[in-house]
Amino acid sequence: MFPHSPGVYRYYDSEGNVIYVGKAKDLHKRVAQYFVSPERLTRKTAIMVSRIADAQYSVVDSEADALLLENNLIKQYKPKYNILLKDSKTYPWICVSADEFPKVYLTRRIVKDGSRYFGPYSSVMHARNLLELFSSLYPLRTCNNRITSDAILRRRFRPCLNYHIGKCKGCCIGGVSRQEYGTYIDDIVRLLKGGGREMIQHYRSLMTEAAGRMDFEAANDYKEKMLSLEKHYSKSIIMNTGTGDADVFSLVMDGSDAYGNFMRLRQGAVIQSLNLGFRLNIEEDQSEVLGMFIAEIQAKFGKLSREVIVPFYPDVEIQDVEFRIPVRGDKLALLELSAKNAKEMRFNALKQKEHTDPDEFRRKVLEELRDAIGMKELPVHIECFDNSNIQGTSPVASCVVFRDGVPSKKDYRHFNIKTVVGANDYASMKEVVNRRYSRMLTEAPDDLPQLVVIDGGKGQLAFAYEALCELGLTDRLTVVGLAKRLEEVIRVGDPYPLFIDRNSQALKVLQRIRDEAHRFGITHHRNRRSKAQIESALREIKGVGEKTEQRLILHYGSVARIAAASVDDLAGLVGRDLAERIHGHLSAVRQDR
Repeated sequence: MFPHSPGVYRYYDSEGNVIYVGKAKDLHKRVAQYFVSPERLTRKTAIMVSRIADAQYSVVDSEADALLLENNLIKQYKPKYNILLKDSKTYPWICVSADEFPKVYLTRRIVKDGSRYFGPYSSVMHARNLLELFSSLYPLRTCNNRITSDAILRRRFRPCLNYHIGKCKGCCIGGVSRQEYGTYIDDIVRLLKGGGREMIQHYRSLMTEAAGRMDFEAANDYKEKMLSLEKHYSKSIIMNTGTGDADVFSLVMDGSDAYGNFMRLRQGAVIQSLNLGFRLNIEEDQSEVLGMFIAEIQAKFGKLSREVIVPFYPDVEIQDVEFRIPVRGDKLALLELSAKNAKEMRFNALKQKEHTDPDEFRRKVLEELRDAIGMKELPVHIECFDNSNIQGTSPVASCVVFRDGVPSKKDYRHFNIKTVVGANDYASMKEVVNRRYSRMLTEAPDDLPQLVVIDGGKGQLAFAYEALCELGLTDRLTVVGLAKRLEEVIRVGDPYPLFIDRNSQALKVLQRIRDEAHRFGITHHRNRRSKAQIESALREIKGVGEKTEQRLILHYGSVARIAAASVDDLAGLVGRDLAERIHGHLSAVRQDR
């Protein structure tokens, strides 16, 4: 029997392996949910429950303790059905070494030797920019020498180039005292902890004080440091002064994957930022995933800020921490910035799958398209229609087919408009949609597409939808229009267009199929126009039939070359009398033009 207390429970399989670790505010109630109402479980969770052979629990004092213990046990046992960290990347840290004259450098390894580490930084460029800032403000050493007071007294080292060009004061030869060098390190640590504004005010005060005592050289030095800090932090400060410190979490769910971003702000400046990916082995609620993300950040960075900005509430309460969901202002902008980072991580992961696992990549793209449009089914079969005509001449339409996100060229179809006179795109669209799907209903009723894309706006979409209504297909497939000017998706019955993120793969697949339909239709239209021109030029000549026309075109390649040929040349193919008629007619046509 499980107690009514906060704690962590563990499920074991028949071989004694831990297959799931979970936390609970009330262990008894939480564990009972798996067994009292099994019909409410998702498919993956039901499979997990069927493999449980034993269960154990550990009672703790609070939900926060349960969250941390759960996180540690998951890392220890790596249970099959738990949320698992996907990202094994080692992020860079800025290290302040534990030497008498500390070095400040970038590293991806943390060594417990008394050194202080700040980070990690998702962006290596951001960390390097900080190091460049420090080197511009302070004459820090960059050598790997083990500099001690004894070594300086024994004169074991010779100054390097940085000393001679003024970038280092030569601590290796006693050029700067340990106390003075320590002030540089104290300022750097203060900056790394988010004291940018404080340091700017500090240098402003020192500048004013030095100017007051007529020490203009020192005043200029303080001014340059102040301006360097202002320039750097003008790119980092994104909150108002009165907003205070905060931690920000955002989460993007993507099927069995989740992508999170964490940002820590001090005095309005981002001092830490980290992206993490999670693999969901059962259908966890997003609040559970966010709780796991928060636990991982606590394990890495310790205590959270008093104010934590989140897109929704996690499944845990933490003492002295207030979770807030902003609806406007700077905090909402901050949450959107964090979400942008999480989406960028998801985009990069998706692009990587395009090369390593193209089938999985295409499935993800189709899922994104389904969700963006609001479909129920996955659009594994998509068809797109496009009309082509020039001032009403040779009107044609094209239909291209994508299966599983890639073109199925054997299923492409051309349509010559039969019932519409003149340039009427709306009526032409209705005709080809009706012809396409009335034939499919007869020949392949089980191969209807899940999604039909119409190249055009509300007018073309309305007539296409009317054709589908007449065929009784509106409940069996989804039809949308894609307007080219703003790349907006038009949905039937929706007065407002849908704007899909321009960087999303969902919009890219719609654009690709629309462009392919346009290309396929234009090619057919050009061929028809060319053939019509040939027929109009040659078929008007008495004695020129289809076979004679083909013989001439195959030999000369174009009507223009036939017109430029001499009567003697033509006579070798069609005889003297017909050659004279052809030459005379085409010469007259060329003069009229």
